[in-house]
Amino acid sequence: MVGAVLVAAGIVGFFYSSAFGTPGNTELVLGLLGVNGWHNVVHLATGALGLAVMGSVAYARTYAVVLGAVYVALAIWGVIIGSGQSILGIVPINGPDDLLHLLLGILGVAAGVASARKASTSSV
Repeated sequence: MVGAVLVAAGIVGFFYSSAFGTPGNTELVLGLLGVNGWHNVVHLATGALGLAVMGSVAYARTYAVVLGAVYVALAIWGVIIGSGQSILGIVPINGPDDLLHLLLGILGVAAGVASARKASTSSV
């Protein structure tokens, strides 16, 4: 489900800005979330990976935990460098991006951990 949402976000983002650069032409999706071509590619890639692992419980669990941890790290990185800046000089971020990344990260890690616990208790 998250994979499909990320793919959709990447596609929608290209309607706002398809510029590649450092960070190039950035636009706000729904007036909130800063995007450019690189940001959209990141969403497409992480979403496609999620769709690819959808059939395997173990891989999906790993995807949830790892992607969740990455998104939490991105949120922290975004807060440290400040709103209106860009990660690695190419991926624009702002306060709403940081909040969304933090929420996605926490939910991803929680889902992965909860599914691991459920699997271990159901085998007893």
